[in-house]
Amino acid sequence: MNVKQIVSVVAVIAVMGYLYTQPVKGLVKQEGSHDGGPQAAPGQTEQPAKAAVNVTVDMVSIPAKAAIGANLAGPINTLEESLKKANSPAEKQKLQLALAKQWDDAGQQAPAAFYYQDLAEAKNSFEYWLNAGNRFNDAYKFTQDTATQPAFVANAIKAFKKARVLKPADLTAQTGLGIAYVNQTSLGITDAEGGSPMQGITLLLDVVTKDPNNRNANLNLGQFAMKSGQYPKAVERFKKMIAQKEEVEPYFYLAESYKQLGQKQEAIAAYQKCKELMADPAMSQRIDDYIKELKN
Repeated sequence: MNVKQIVSVVAVIAVMGYLYTQPVKGLVKQEGSHDGGPQAAPGQTEQPAKAAVNVTVDMVSIPAKAAIGANLAGPINTLEESLKKANSPAEKQKLQLALAKQWDDAGQQAPAAFYYQDLAEAKNSFEYWLNAGNRFNDAYKFTQDTATQPAFVANAIKAFKKARVLKPADLTAQTGLGIAYVNQTSLGITDAEGGSPMQGITLLLDVVTKDPNNRNANLNLGQFAMKSGQYPKAVERFKKMIAQKEEVEPYFYLAESYKQLGQKQEAIAAYQKCKELMADPAMSQRIDDYIKELKN
């Protein structure tokens, strides 16, 4: 399997991720709300913080290599050996960047995140903090390993906070932090400075106020609306995204939202668009199964 095929598979996994997510704690459906975002549950109390496992790049690299296969793992192994022998900070950072890019190309966010984090800590660079935060958020989204999720979320929050210190007005960092805040609360944890689900939603709503077509903020607001049962609001988000650009992920979530609303024909039409855009035989078969279920 080549790099492009692997990245394609990872993208499909991202689309299907909704099927494995749990409702976000602290977000409930409120029919009277018109702000486009999920609402906090009245009287919701924070849960005690869970102890995060000390996750390292070596821990996440082992399963990642198994996922991509020996051919793609070979160059990564070579870079890792060179990194162990690196004598100067400059040489070390050059190899860390090469490793981050190799993992990115292979569609493996978790190891890439740790290398970007190392670079960010060494250089205190906005770009590296942002890259680290985005990869940690993606790693959380894609993994079903509940042992590593708290570490991914905690690292994402740290990275986005560092990025915002360097560029307070940057909307990409604000979006990432908002997503991470909601993610951490879904795990029943908080950081030392709080970060409730509504703080996260507020950050995302502020982003779309300033940039109404912001893809990442709209996508995540739509997903969080689904998790809190606000499917009409989710439909609005995903239709707005699709009007800007037709993509698999918003079409899939649009189909799921229509299905939950009992709008079968609209759901089928959205699923059909997923098939057209994916052009993946295995996933097309799965989509056909969803359509068949709706028709019965």
